[in-house]
Amino acid sequence: MGATYPLVFLILLLLHGTKAASDPPVPGWLTLSGRRPLVIARGGLSGVVPESSQLAYSMAMGSSLCEVVLFCDLQFSSDGVGFCHGSLRLDNSSNIAEKFADRGSTYQVNGRDVQGWFSLDFKSEELHSVLLVQNVLSRSNTFDRTQELLSLDNVVQSVLAQKGELHVIWVNIEYNSFFLEHGLSGEDYILGLPKEFPVTRVSSPEFAFLKSLSGKVRSDIKLIFRFLREDLVEPTTKRTYGELLKDLKSIKAFASGILVPKQFIWPQNKDMYLEPSTSLVKDAHALGLEVYASGFANDDPCMSYNYSYDPSAEILQFIDNSDFSVDGVLTDNPPTASGAIVCMAHTKGNAFVFPIAKDGAPPGVEANVRPLIITHNGASGVFSDSTDLAYQQAVKDGADIIDCWVRMSKDGVAFCLGSTDLNSSTTAATTFLEKMTTVNEIQNKSGIFSFDLLWSEIQTLKPNLVGPFADARLERNPAAKNAGKFMTLAEFLDFAKASNITGILIGIEHATYLIARSLDVVDAVSKALVKSGYDKETCKQRVLIQSEDAPVLAAFKTFPKFQRVLTIEFDISDASKPSVDEILEFANAVKLRRSSAARVNGFFLEGFTNSLVDRLHAGNLHVYVGVLKNEFMNLAFDYWADPLVEIATDTLSVGADGIVTEFPATAAAYFRSPCANYERKDLPYMIAPATPGGLLQLAATGSVPPAPPPAPVLQPQDILQQQLPVCPNDPMFRTFRCRLGPKETPTGKPEYNINMASLDD
Repeated sequence: MGATYPLVFLILLLLHGTKAASDPPVPGWLTLSGRRPLVIARGGLSGVVPESSQLAYSMAMGSSLCEVVLFCDLQFSSDGVGFCHGSLRLDNSSNIAEKFADRGSTYQVNGRDVQGWFSLDFKSEELHSVLLVQNVLSRSNTFDRTQELLSLDNVVQSVLAQKGELHVIWVNIEYNSFFLEHGLSGEDYILGLPKEFPVTRVSSPEFAFLKSLSGKVRSDIKLIFRFLREDLVEPTTKRTYGELLKDLKSIKAFASGILVPKQFIWPQNKDMYLEPSTSLVKDAHALGLEVYASGFANDDPCMSYNYSYDPSAEILQFIDNSDFSVDGVLTDNPPTASGAIVCMAHTKGNAFVFPIAKDGAPPGVEANVRPLIITHNGASGVFSDSTDLAYQQAVKDGADIIDCWVRMSKDGVAFCLGSTDLNSSTTAATTFLEKMTTVNEIQNKSGIFSFDLLWSEIQTLKPNLVGPFADARLERNPAAKNAGKFMTLAEFLDFAKASNITGILIGIEHATYLIARSLDVVDAVSKALVKSGYDKETCKQRVLIQSEDAPVLAAFKTFPKFQRVLTIEFDISDASKPSVDEILEFANAVKLRRSSAARVNGFFLEGFTNSLVDRLHAGNLHVYVGVLKNEFMNLAFDYWADPLVEIATDTLSVGADGIVTEFPATAAAYFRSPCANYERKDLPYMIAPATPGGLLQLAATGSVPPAPPPAPVLQPQDILQQQLPVCPNDPMFRTFRCRLGPKETPTGKPEYNINMASLDD
């Protein structure tokens, strides 16, 4: 039997998406009815837990718009009971092959032999004992074998138990002719449903089945023709679905609408970029047919690169493109669709809901302010990092602060790049392989370093956009893989001053080592800022200087207008008061790792280090958190593969004063939405922060590794150590980078020889 969970844990989960009681007027929709599109939950919240399970349906109802439609793919037992399961074969997403090892069969389905375990070989009593498993590799298997296969009756009971809610059910019968061959009639089943069953739509890809229901079903039940792949043949007419797509009038004779793969509306080319939309939605609407689009999932590896791995952006393409809107979306992640419809639609061009905090305001206590949107090497999720295109995109996307991490060429030219190792984001390996060397003070692997090449040599290189999850085939904008040019620090400052942004962040690394190479990066940065007038009180743009070197930040205390940000690029659970006092000697802000702000264990959110952020705020330190990335592989399961949920979490639960992101457009879209104002009570849905521990409480026993010991508490000696922490033999906590061994000075602190007197030269 499946596990039964305490109601309190389920309620904890369901608060993830928050609904208000009222349903205010919304801007005009281009749907057939003029009302907002439907959110249709395929098997419930199947993007998180096994589809069509009790937990999946309950989570969908609790975390989505109140009128969310529950989608049930119907399969029949040998005694005629309908079960909700997304595939004709049960063995890929359940334990049926283990439980009934000798009951597999081979059937001919649509003209081909299919081997597996089929519902019609089992009585309903047997199917109720089958436990579900996740069949998508990118999703957690933590909830496997905790949920039973459900009959439609079970789902109806769950819906009716939601007092005061409006949830309804959509039944899809994919293989009626197959079941009919074996004495099981989908028509008889649908017509025999009790009147109290809240089934409002019945779909099928079979003409004959829907025609047989036409005029017989209740008046409140709509019949929807489901299109399959264009080259497949519809069994009744013997015409391909591609041919039927051109004959919508024949469908209108018996159906109220059509359900089509999303590619039928917005095709993608072979390179996974969008092509112009088809006229399908307009053509169908002209005939009075509703149009529902299917195939939405936050972790879809084939999502068009146009969406930059933001699933809300994909849904908006179908519902808020100023030309048409589908009437509903069939999705594995109904909370994301709910947020896109209520929060993100009709907000293009909106001003930010709240302003950002003014300089000097006490952090953590301002009312009605929002975090800064700080880029990480520009919009590096779209274009190669630190290129002119990445910075232009960041400004266009609504970033507040654009950043330049300053590197030095061999001949002393300061320029912007995400790493001093040119292997990371340039084509250096194809041209300067003989320059490969190892510098233990910087990283514990070989590289081609900027300080070993002249600026004229660096200018011959091309950018090389390689995303952090390219090995998992999640590439970033491959059409622009080598696009853009590198910018000197002076060019970056000129571009920033001419842009409508709040300010700039200048990052400095490896200053001690560079001085040993006769390259004074602090002096170069200081001179460039003075020359550009950023030190003047009349300059309206902020300047943030970021480093993990205390003496580097201390060197900029002569510029009181600048904010100095200490990088803490290792996990901490708290900060001792002496360490906060030490930071205040040279900095007025800190940048934390995401894993220091929100504790994650095995991709599950355990909790927040609220005491850490509160302690830093109490010390009058601003707190920035990052780096945020849109790819679902970068997100804890509790964020439901939705980058907007992480942004909401860092804003509302962590209390960050700024978020550092490679996709500023996603953050800007959130802060322009009405849901960024969490105090609003007039919205039917809010994008809520993740609830720590909610999913962990529902995990199967033994499926999550034991929680690691808490990260260390920050101490003064951690702040004053060498630039890079020493690599332990068996690191307990992940670090961004580390050095192979300590090289201590007599004082135990880095030594600098910075000639501050030369700033006015």
